[in-house]
Amino acid sequence: MKNPYFGRLLTAMVTPFTKDGVNLKATADLADWLVKKGNDGLVVEGSTGEAATMTLEEKKAVLQAVIDRVGKKCKVIVGAGTNSTQSTIELIKALEPLKPDGFLVVGPYYNKPTQAGYFEHFRAVAESTKLPIIVYNVPGRTGSNILPATVAKLAAQCKNIVAIKEAAGNVAQVAELYCLLPHDFTIYSGDDGLILPFMSVGATGLISVVGNICPKILNNLMDAYQEGQVREAAGLNAQMLPLAQAMFVESNPIPVKYAVKKVTGINVGNPRLPLTPLSKDAVKVVDGVLKNFKLVK
Repeated sequence: MKNPYFGRLLTAMVTPFTKDGVNLKATADLADWLVKKGNDGLVVEGSTGEAATMTLEEKKAVLQAVIDRVGKKCKVIVGAGTNSTQSTIELIKALEPLKPDGFLVVGPYYNKPTQAGYFEHFRAVAESTKLPIIVYNVPGRTGSNILPATVAKLAAQCKNIVAIKEAAGNVAQVAELYCLLPHDFTIYSGDDGLILPFMSVGATGLISVVGNICPKILNNLMDAYQEGQVREAAGLNAQMLPLAQAMFVESNPIPVKYAVKKVTGINVGNPRLPLTPLSKDAVKVVDGVLKNFKLVK
């Protein structure tokens, strides 16, 4: 297996909405913009894509629009995780005929499984498809943590589980993952602001929110680190950090959807309820950072 499996920089793409549904033209246009700006791949219908508020038909339509526009230019990964093993498998079977390059499967949320439960869940999901799977560990959204030993057991027994998106925010946990996993198993950082320390202990890629508006600085940062220019990488990380922080001044993807409209000119609409548009105070924060980065005038 190659490492990173799907490419180094994948962006968790926002989903363009209208008042009545999804904006498929804006979806395709945004996917095209993201690839031209330097993303190796796109993750559609993840947390940033507001998958939890989308219908199955919307998910099919959005995935098809992205594959049709950029499927020959980049990897297209689709989120397919739910809090139920059976419904996750059903979602995978519904999306698989559209021929994505792989699936991002979040740990079941709300249920708070044991480690044995996590293992059995992901094993059942992996057995339901031949396509490669990224395990998504995000305790802040799911309520519990997938431990490195569990991920290592999955990697050993499920050959199509090829990567993890690690968003527990714990450098020591990434170091442990690197110790336990085969070295061709890809560890993606799930946090823009932690890509540099995560790379220092074994991560080789990033699934990004910031990549929706400024993938260049992320690529430059990772280039510098991989070329051994650690101080330069640290400087680029320091430059990037205010942008990453601004994208979480309110719940993701509220700030980044606002920023995408400002930076790209593509109307991606507002977040769906229960998320609300960016507040006036937060608009000032995001606008200030975008101007400092010269992403807007």
